[in-house]
Amino acid sequence: MDPKEIVRQGYDKISYNYRTDDGRNMPSDYAAWLAELTPLLPDSAPLLELGCGCGVPVGQILAPDFEYTGIDISPVQVERARQLVQNGKFLAADMSQLTFPDKAFAAILSFYAIIHLPLEEQPVLFANIQRWLRPGGYLMATVGHTGWTGTEEDWLGAEMYWSHADAATYRQWLIDLNFAIIWSRFIPEGDGGHTLFLAQKAPE
Repeated sequence: MDPKEIVRQGYDKISYNYRTDDGRNMPSDYAAWLAELTPLLPDSAPLLELGCGCGVPVGQILAPDFEYTGIDISPVQVERARQLVQNGKFLAADMSQLTFPDKAFAAILSFYAIIHLPLEEQPVLFANIQRWLRPGGYLMATVGHTGWTGTEEDWLGAEMYWSHADAATYRQWLIDLNFAIIWSRFIPEGDGGHTLFLAQKAPE
């Protein structure tokens, strides 16, 4: 099966296993990460989240104060997000196929989502993100820490696909696109983990 269909069908199937409406089965770090980003942003700034899931918690935190748009490949997740985050805008779409005007967003976020996109498509996505951001805009994203591509037959109840490079590769991609790396952190998970980047597009 096409990797993107694995991801789409997987999250359609396990939407509630992955995240309950009240977020009881959610890691607690998201709010702390966002608390480092939001003071850097203008009031009511336009924000984009790639891989928004059901809108919990990122959409719920950001939509009341910002012009928030969430994108997810899973129609089930997007429909839940529309119910759970009334003041957000949501679209079911493949993030690699999106088109937005240049300089449309003050910040773009993506938590544990870019790593579901085939690795060979990720450099183009980061170039698109750079174009979509305003000068001086911010990217906050979790990506790979070590390189790996593969599937898991039963992840929370469905087959799932991941593809990611190592942290050094992502760092170089961002630098090559004229992002300044504000900080990066290892986020442990099980026997491994991910890398969280906060980066800023160069001002004009």
